[in-house]
Amino acid sequence: MTRRFLSALACLLVGAACSRPASPTYDLVIANGRVIDPASGLDAPRHVGVRGGRIEALSETPLTGTRVIDAKGHVVAPGFIDLHEHGQQEESYRMMVRDGVTSAFELEVGTGDVAAWYAERANRQIVNHGVAIGHIKARMKVLGDPSTSLLPKGIGGSGTATEAQLAEMEAMLRKGLAEGAVAMGFGSAYTPGAPIAEFERMFRVAAQGGASAHIHMRGGLAGLHETIAAAKAAGAKLHVVHVNSSAADEIEGFLTAIAAAQTAGQDVTTEAYPYGAGMTEIASAIFDDWETWPDEKFGQHQLVSTGERLTRATFATARKAGGTIIIHARSEAQTRTAIVSPLTMVASDGFIEHGKGHPRTSGTYAKVLGRFVRDERAIPLMDALRRMTLLPAQRLEARVPAMKTKGRLSVGADADITVFDPATVIDRATYEDASIPSAGIPWVIVNGEVVVDRGEVTAARPGRAIRAPQSAPGP
Repeated sequence: MTRRFLSALACLLVGAACSRPASPTYDLVIANGRVIDPASGLDAPRHVGVRGGRIEALSETPLTGTRVIDAKGHVVAPGFIDLHEHGQQEESYRMMVRDGVTSAFELEVGTGDVAAWYAERANRQIVNHGVAIGHIKARMKVLGDPSTSLLPKGIGGSGTATEAQLAEMEAMLRKGLAEGAVAMGFGSAYTPGAPIAEFERMFRVAAQGGASAHIHMRGGLAGLHETIAAAKAAGAKLHVVHVNSSAADEIEGFLTAIAAAQTAGQDVTTEAYPYGAGMTEIASAIFDDWETWPDEKFGQHQLVSTGERLTRATFATARKAGGTIIIHARSEAQTRTAIVSPLTMVASDGFIEHGKGHPRTSGTYAKVLGRFVRDERAIPLMDALRRMTLLPAQRLEARVPAMKTKGRLSVGADADITVFDPATVIDRATYEDASIPSAGIPWVIVNGEVVVDRGEVTAARPGRAIRAPQSAPGP
């Protein structure tokens, strides 16, 4: 006879009140959902138990919790990780979290002062957040660029650095890595004065610090080959940002070149956002040749502040005034090619300021899930989620150990969770009004706290700084 049988028999003989051990109570239970975890391949009904900000149970049977969310008919997925998000402030965070994003990173432009960047966000934020040390920002400071905005508009972009200035840039980048920068950011398109040798030199600093190099590159397909070669020579891990934007009508060639580099054993990755139009600062160096454009090209450009399409005359006026501009220069076919490729992670490249911006800030993830997964059936759901969660986490985790518990929905992982309705999820923001939130994402959890409840942002601010281990600067 077993111990359990003997114990039960004893209870009956003495009339003791023998009760079953109480089931564990969790801080939060997400019940009855279709749990999908790209890391393990799990795709099945489960009940998720969260305690202390971590996932502590994935159960086939019901769990008890202080709060229970009934996710019947919904997908329960790891929270989305955006590797390319410029809107690192409350207004943008409020939009992106309603699109399912739980961790947002500024890894293209980055910052020139990593310690200050994190200190500015030391008060509670909605989502997890992190930053790169930026070559663009280092160049702007060292060369004395007059711009006070995100990008250079003078010598920081167009100037040629001296040997002493290059050494000063290297020192700034090493200091940023020592202060815990997640990665290193570059923008060769915005710094035409920097030769490829300068990038190779700075890539080497990234490689020495174990940081991936995230670059908005210039020069089309030839520029891509040159950039991949420079990263290889430097031993750096390369991430090509928004391949759809950089490639345009050369998208097939871009994807082929990236795949070839991977096959050859080089660490090269890329990302895309699901919109045909891009957005950037009108005063940036990528428009330095605007006076040579044919008249019809100006109509592709839309001023964010007013929504108006521009002419030669109004473009000239707007460039002097500054601000952001939307560029309608790519076809839907080019966008689709980038998004459906299994090579691309999903990233938004977005920001919202004073209610104005690009719909990609508010709708990137919902658009991929609603249009490309559900409506067009162009991407399997598991693969789409892998490119929104696991792959971005893996891109960073060698340098940033905190990312090893993100992008997963498994016991022991951080409780960053997005719950969406696969039948209704869709983006709703437009180029005229980027502040319309996505539909079909009723619950988002960050570090175990509900930050979106029935589609509305709550008062919870559990977002944490994501940072690499800090150290003394290298030589």
